[in-house]
Amino acid sequence: MHRLLSVSFFLISLFVTSNLTAQNFYKEKISRDQILTIGFGPSFAYIDNGGQYRSFNFEFRPSFSAAYTKRLTPTFDLRATTGIQGISSGGNPSSNVKEFWTANNSSFTAKGNAIYFDVMPSVNLMPFSNHMNRSFANLYGGFGFGFMYTSTKQTKSFDENEVPEKSNLATAYLPFRAGLSFQLGAYSDIAAEGTLMLTFTDNMDGNVGFNRFGDHLGQVQIVYRRYLYPRID
Repeated sequence: MHRLLSVSFFLISLFVTSNLTAQNFYKEKISRDQILTIGFGPSFAYIDNGGQYRSFNFEFRPSFSAAYTKRLTPTFDLRATTGIQGISSGGNPSSNVKEFWTANNSSFTAKGNAIYFDVMPSVNLMPFSNHMNRSFANLYGGFGFGFMYTSTKQTKSFDENEVPEKSNLATAYLPFRAGLSFQLGAYSDIAAEGTLMLTFTDNMDGNVGFNRFGDHLGQVQIVYRRYLYPRID
């Protein structure tokens, strides 16, 4: 009787284990093609009163982002990204520069934030058909189209008693984004990601025409990427 119970228990255990293994194998065969990304890191604004960029005399501000990515093929993804980034003037403009700004009624300072949203296709340098067989490291990147809303407080001098004027601006931009990701586990990656947002305005800071180019934003972020479990009907 005791032997019969032992054999029965063994067979039941073997059946349950095999069934769970088969279910887990089947589950992992279904590729996780949706990725949630959260990022944080330093950013800067290339603006007319932003500072001396060649000598790296400008302000860094924090940036946050969240993204949803849909894998379309082993090589191509479609990604939607939203976030917020700080904007700040900086540097030490010379007396001649300050006189030029005063003559043109240009802002000396501008501080605030930019809220952005963009959609872009992305290419994986190391293609993979299933999240379980992706390489340990991968390069990805692409460019797309987005919209940005900025809210800043601006002054026409460096006088501490001047009351800043609030300025809001909406503009389109072209995001260029690339990253290097490393596998943390079966369902997650960590990545270093850089983004350049080329806007269609030169008036983000209330100062127009001083720099050769328009106003643009840049970011370097550490991002966490999570492969979401697929919905099975």
